[in-house]
Amino acid sequence: MEIMEIILGALIFVVIFSITTGVLSNKISKMKNGNTIIKNIMKTNMAVFGCLMLVAIITIFSVPSFAAEAATTAETIAKDTSFFGMGLFSAALATGLSTIGAGIAVAVTGSAALGAISEDSSLLGKSLIFVGLAEGIAIYGLIISIMILQKIV
Repeated sequence: MEIMEIILGALIFVVIFSITTGVLSNKISKMKNGNTIIKNIMKTNMAVFGCLMLVAIITIFSVPSFAAEAATTAETIAKDTSFFGMGLFSAALATGLSTIGAGIAVAVTGSAALGAISEDSSLLGKSLIFVGLAEGIAIYGLIISIMILQKIV
């Protein structure tokens, strides 16, 4: 388990580093060659994050199966560590990707809604419906991840 703790610590460091880079990007961009510095930092950040995720996935799926001689029933498969790790990974993937998609959708519809409301204030109700539909994507991903977690536990 020491490797997982190291990987988790490195992932937390990369996430904190990317957040601070985003916060400080305005100050960095005002410097000479600031935009190229930000691009290089983000490329390095994404490369390190991708490598750490690859190592984490390999570590999760390479756990030896101790129930090889047991009958392959639903309970045995659910208690198998490799299937348990795969279930946790798929639940996290469903939640994470759906929230990223919802964020992109809300950014697009929210900015369009603000532009429409600034021209005609009677469009407020209609535009809120579209923004709410975009937020529903994250709720669907959360429901799917809850269903996956109920299957593996």
